Amino acid sequence: MTGTPDQDALAERFREITERSQRVAAEFAARHGAEAGGADPDPLGIGKAFLEMTARMMADPARMMTAQAELAQQYARLWQDTARRMMGGEPVQPVAEPEPGDRRFKDTAWRENFVFDFIKQSYLLSSRFLLGSLPEAESADRHEADKVAFYTRQFVDAMAPTNFAATNPRVLRETLDSNGENLLRGFENMLRDLEAGKGQLRIAQTDMSAFEVGRNVAVTPGKVVLRNDLMELIQYEPATETVHEVPLLIVPPWINKFYILDLTPENSFVRWAVEQGHTVFVISWVNPDSRLSDKAFEDYMAEGPLAALDAIERITGARRANAIGYCLGGTLLAVTLAWLAARGEAPIESATYFASLVDFSEVGELGVFIDEEQVSALEARMDKAGGVLEGADMATTFNMLRANDLIWSFVINNYLLGRDPVPFDLLFWNADSTRMPKRMHSFYLRRMYMDNALAEPGALEIAGERLDLSAVKTRTYVVGTREDHIAPWPGVYRGARHYGGPVRFVLAASGHIAGIVNPPAAGKYSHWTHRQMLKNNESWLERAAEKPGSWWPDWAAWVARSAGSEAPARVPGKGPLPALCDAPGTYVAERV
Repeated sequence: MTGTPDQDALAERFREITERSQRVAAEFAARHGAEAGGADPDPLGIGKAFLEMTARMMADPARMMTAQAELAQQYARLWQDTARRMMGGEPVQPVAEPEPGDRRFKDTAWRENFVFDFIKQSYLLSSRFLLGSLPEAESADRHEADKVAFYTRQFVDAMAPTNFAATNPRVLRETLDSNGENLLRGFENMLRDLEAGKGQLRIAQTDMSAFEVGRNVAVTPGKVVLRNDLMELIQYEPATETVHEVPLLIVPPWINKFYILDLTPENSFVRWAVEQGHTVFVISWVNPDSRLSDKAFEDYMAEGPLAALDAIERITGARRANAIGYCLGGTLLAVTLAWLAARGEAPIESATYFASLVDFSEVGELGVFIDEEQVSALEARMDKAGGVLEGADMATTFNMLRANDLIWSFVINNYLLGRDPVPFDLLFWNADSTRMPKRMHSFYLRRMYMDNALAEPGALEIAGERLDLSAVKTRTYVVGTREDHIAPWPGVYRGARHYGGPVRFVLAASGHIAGIVNPPAAGKYSHWTHRQMLKNNESWLERAAEKPGSWWPDWAAWVARSAGSEAPARVPGKGPLPALCDAPGTYVAERV
């Protein structure tokens, strides 16, 4: 246990904290007071969904009575078991246990101390009662039922005893050992995050000072060889004396920044692809502001991959390229290929899609946020923000999809234990958010998510052409990730069946990021392969073979068949397009 803290120093800290708190409170009140005028009190439609759920529950009282009777029996048994342990009896089989992989209750006190064991099991019983009591919905009400289930789970996760100092054994030990210093540090951390969010709590997930773009992330050598309103095109320096004849274009998402594929050198897909002999080009999207609010999805196609392909042909002389699209960048790549196919053009030798949706019939929990009511509210919000969606809004949505990992674990670490988050390149990238232009984003939500128009031949028109994915005959490699909460792999698989050419589907273990950014040297996360595309993803997985480690070598062997013969290494800036600046360029440096 530490010594008694200096009282004068402690008083000074409290004075500083009080002053900072007052500033944050004033800023919050000023900001949200201005925003509140005429605002919809329930823009997400949560209240309406819960009212409909309550009406359905009241219409089936017998089901509720049965569930309540079962809960009462379980609590009676829990009380009996706890009383027996209080009297010195041995532990018995728990009434309720955490799900496998639930890391919230890994502290031994949750099992060995009967008080904390009772708190844990009581929480698990109550939370499962709440979630299990949700009524079954008719197919017409599926979206509202999913919304109720999602927000009920958010409430259940928020009320976990691990999230409160008085019921978390680890926090209690830390508080006693440090004379409460952990809680004081935690409050200072919370003030720091409130100040960073200008009155909104922006929970720090990593030590942001530990990384700097261009210093220890996004450091693969290269040059910016093209710049327009929406993107900078980076050409990377070769790492081999000769290279594949067919260059490689990577189209990342513009929801976040491109360097998810160029993190620290040991985690960089870009560096690895260069070392495999590819002439790698990557689009680095601009972080748009209100000046670009009217940019449309077709502008992203024209000023993104189409402009990049023209530049790559000028630089390399190659009339065809291999292409990779990641997440939203993959959706854009598919749109581009279908648009080119409608015009009788096919400059892409092979197409690879990383965790990308083109069929939006299965979007998982992200669909909870997308309906007419919410999209209209989001459009109004973008209007107030100058025609853009702020990056923090998008980040909050994604964090809610994995609240225990991306919200509550940091609440415990940062605020209750009073610790600083550890350096982690992936979470640094995750916090480096970007804005979205209103016109493009509204089109994307309405026509892709709500209408699923890209999956229906001829339903989607882009730049004067009706799109049909079955007209895309390009060799295609599609990667889904098994625990993906943004692009669920069943939806990715369904989309892969729309292409008209040969398709190889690979399923990677882990999630939307870790399943993709999985260098072979790490020896992590297996993957599944099968030579055929079957009717549905369940049949495919039943027949697929699981293989250890990264899928990157499998892709390297596959894409090599579309990479042509060897050519002299190409040095960026030495061709017809001069270098504008060093990689990673200027667009990536802008922060929100």
